[in-house]
Amino acid sequence: MTLRNSLAMLQKAGITAAVLGMLLLIPAEFASAQTSGQSQQGPGISLNFNSGDEGEEFSLAIQTLIILTILSFGPAIVTMMTSFTRLIVVFFFLRMGLGTQQSPPNQVLLGLAMFITIFIMAPTFNQINNEAIQPYLDEEVTQTEALSLASTPLKEFMVKQTREKDLLLFMDMGDIDSVGSIEELPIYVLIPSFVISELRIAFQIGFMIYLPFMVIDLVVASVLLSMGIMFLPPVLVSLPFKILVFVLSDGWYLLVESMVQSFN
Repeated sequence: MTLRNSLAMLQKAGITAAVLGMLLLIPAEFASAQTSGQSQQGPGISLNFNSGDEGEEFSLAIQTLIILTILSFGPAIVTMMTSFTRLIVVFFFLRMGLGTQQSPPNQVLLGLAMFITIFIMAPTFNQINNEAIQPYLDEEVTQTEALSLASTPLKEFMVKQTREKDLLLFMDMGDIDSVGSIEELPIYVLIPSFVISELRIAFQIGFMIYLPFMVIDLVVASVLLSMGIMFLPPVLVSLPFKILVFVLSDGWYLLVESMVQSFN
């Protein structure tokens, strides 16, 4: 079964373009089995690079190695090349500001961040699907061309969210003077630039979220101190007020709305 057939079956099964976009990062197609007329070889591993009309195709052993390598980097691809980093950092700042310790639990925050990431990245993955996956399934482009077409929308998304200062930092450290287009920008330069820009923005948003909750803690602590109640932890008293303020202000709605709009 070829990679084209595998992608087509995944689409028929209802797999989203986001998942297919990640699968397209595998720059190989499963090679067909050797014909029965060829002589059987002894035990061992053979690494062959085909040449000729299909010189861009990798041998089966190389393709398997590439697939296993990319699958091992799957979580890093999702967290470091999408909006997931900013979302999850802000959500953890929110939980620390509320002081609810393990509520919402990590699984809920991770799941919410993941599905919001899919929502935010949907236009990018749809573009990858239209410009790279579908032409590749229709055999209009080769593996190398499909990989290049798939990486361009993702690079455009990351460049849009990356500060110029951060990008120039890694370009200078990588001895890269300038690039003519986004396609020429190396991915090993763009990803760390994008990540530190996302962390900077996430910490700024987290500070704005944490500040009003800290004010509530200070007010409650001052009231308890003025009343002479020094042995009662102010956090226990301020927690219901912080939750009440967050719920009455429809905090989840405002937070998610502002986070999604911050990527536009």
